[in-house]
Amino acid sequence: MSKYRLFKNKWAYGVLAILLACLCYFFVPSDVYPQAPIMAAIVVIMAVFWIFEVVPIAITSLFPIFLFPLFGILDTKTTALFFGKEIIFLFLGGLMLAQGIQNSNLHKRIALHIVNIIGSKPANLVLGFMIATAGLSMWISNTASVMVMMPIGLSIIEEIKEAKDSKKFLSKFAVALMLGIAYAADIGGMATLIGTPPNLVFMEMYHDLFPELPKIGFAQWMMMGLPISITFLFTGWLLMTKVIFRMPKLNIFTSTHVIKDLLKGLGKLRRDEIFSGLVFLTAAILWVTGSDIRLSDSFTIHGWRSAFGLEMVSDASIAVATSLLLFMIPSKDRPKEMLLTWSKVRQLPWGILLLFGGGFAIAGGFNSSGLSNLIGNLFAHLDIDSPIIIIGVVCLVLTFLTEITSNTATTNLVLPILAKASAVLGLDPRLLMIPATLSASCAFMMPIASPTQAIVFGSGHVKIKQMIRAGILFNLLGIFIVTSVFYLLAKFVFGIPI
Repeated sequence: MSKYRLFKNKWAYGVLAILLACLCYFFVPSDVYPQAPIMAAIVVIMAVFWIFEVVPIAITSLFPIFLFPLFGILDTKTTALFFGKEIIFLFLGGLMLAQGIQNSNLHKRIALHIVNIIGSKPANLVLGFMIATAGLSMWISNTASVMVMMPIGLSIIEEIKEAKDSKKFLSKFAVALMLGIAYAADIGGMATLIGTPPNLVFMEMYHDLFPELPKIGFAQWMMMGLPISITFLFTGWLLMTKVIFRMPKLNIFTSTHVIKDLLKGLGKLRRDEIFSGLVFLTAAILWVTGSDIRLSDSFTIHGWRSAFGLEMVSDASIAVATSLLLFMIPSKDRPKEMLLTWSKVRQLPWGILLLFGGGFAIAGGFNSSGLSNLIGNLFAHLDIDSPIIIIGVVCLVLTFLTEITSNTATTNLVLPILAKASAVLGLDPRLLMIPATLSASCAFMMPIASPTQAIVFGSGHVKIKQMIRAGILFNLLGIFIVTSVFYLLAKFVFGIPI
């Protein structure tokens, strides 16, 4: 019976999407851009289908393939090209590299060493788990990072149950640890281009919509994303352990030996771990050192692309080339197999690649239909002189909007609008698009806001009220940090005149 009701509810959302699309069609003017109302109706349908998952999110992303040609917005060939963007292969290569590390168990060894170094006081343990999770999340998916760290965290909680006088703070510590792991995964993903899908969505849309502006390289993004992540991580830890859940300063845990036992169980560093780590390290070094870094008008650190005349070799090429090595290096732990096998790659979240393509198609439809011009013109009447206020408003809207829908879907929908708005307002598009992209990773209030929060919510240690209470403070902290750090570093990192 419950399944039948769920089925009916999903169809009800589908009907709602069509009704809203019809309303939107008649509301959007068609005198200058005849196809703009149709494009607006398609966006409304896709947004409702994404938010309420009327059909799987990846399937909704395919709607432009038949809706665009059907209504004369773009032909099928042009629309299909959006699903083969270079950035999609960068993400695919990054996923395969991460899978290679996970197959060898190297990620677990790194995480345990970080936690072991931090110490065994309650607040220190939370910090150790947050640092380890954020560090992993910079290079592998947020979800995978949480899946690695949560079982270790649960073993710590179980060990603490046996400690003397632990009941006084065990509940608070368990909530702080679980939420710390979930939040750190999203925070760490902001630091690198491959850390979270919205960053890659921004990169592709920015380069497509503004080819005349300077390209943003891997290292350049880290110069902005890493300070934001580090600042957010440590201030978030203080907020979590000193304000929301006040951790005692007692050093009564016996959990240190749990970490050491887990490390001992891993044994010595194995050949598979060494080789998968070296392959990943090679990719990371090539990503970071590929582009020129302009420190001033007179001083530029040249990357290997310009130094060796290899400008055509992109970050996506590096990701694919290095990930292919994992299929060629034999595994010692698994005889007759390579470090990475197709059976493992088939388990990757292929649907996210379709979601990328659907977002890029929407951006193309915005432009070709003229809808972006109509929306952008609405911003011409805004009388806001302060860039920091505009940045703050963008961060606020994106942070809370992402609470109810996928962060990738949100950036896909909003970035084309902000791109046009920046042109109308006479602003550098990066001034709005980069803070919006970063803020899409800053939704911490609800289990549905992010898979990381859904996973720790399922641990049984976190109640919905506790997540909302901590999450709203983290949301506000994220808005402040993204706005202020971006405002301070925008000119130095990207040369944006503020």
